[in-house]
Amino acid sequence: MSIAESFLSLHVPGRPLLMPNAWDAGSAKLLASLGFSALATTSSGYATTLGRLDGQVTRDEVIGHSAALVDAVDVPVSADLEAGFAASVADVGETFRLAAGAGLAGGSIEDYAGIEEDTVYDIDAAAERVAAAAAAAGPDFVLTARAENHIRGRDDLDDTIARLRAYQEAGADVLFAPGVIAVEDVRRLVEAVDRPVSVLVLPGGPSVPELAAAGAGRISVGGAFAFAALGAAKRAAEELLGAGTTGYSDLAAEGSEALRAALS
Repeated sequence: MSIAESFLSLHVPGRPLLMPNAWDAGSAKLLASLGFSALATTSSGYATTLGRLDGQVTRDEVIGHSAALVDAVDVPVSADLEAGFAASVADVGETFRLAAGAGLAGGSIEDYAGIEEDTVYDIDAAAERVAAAAAAAGPDFVLTARAENHIRGRDDLDDTIARLRAYQEAGADVLFAPGVIAVEDVRRLVEAVDRPVSVLVLPGGPSVPELAAAGAGRISVGGAFAFAALGAAKRAAEELLGAGTTGYSDLAAEGSEALRAALS
């Protein structure tokens, strides 16, 4: 079984793959050591390591970053490849050819045209881009197609279902609509398509067992772990600047011990 086949086999509706998002090689090694069976990159989390915001990273940087995570761990890695870092269908294909060449088990393509245009591609254009990605990446690559409308101010579940159906016909192996988290909506998505459905867990949303019961095949966290780490650093810095104490030491020791174990 190839890496991609093994990766896809982990997507079991009702017993979803928990796939956290690593933001550098160290976090990837740590997460893999804790027992996760596959990892994803995070566009927002990686951007913070470069001192930038999400959407401000180049294709070459993301491919290099993805290759570094692949080299760091022995579990499948799937990359957030945004909208393919390209306007043209041909260039989308090139992005996914490079992604497959980097050793990734899979990657995602979204239908959001980008911050400058602030629009979602129409269904036919988006499906054509999914097809180009699937053809360029080849069969040994798990392609995830993302419908972005719910996180781009277009809260329309019927449109989401129509998009995901078109994307599965275009060659997507996994379907993802970030922002769709209500149990009844997830269940409706699962019942409407013939591919595993990935769900992004969000604050205040359903728990993993609830999403599993709705039929989710994969669950990820986006940039949440990366920003949790930054939040911990911020609190430690504020404590040092304010009270001048080191109450963060226990957490730092925990992190140091965990990383040493991951690297041993």
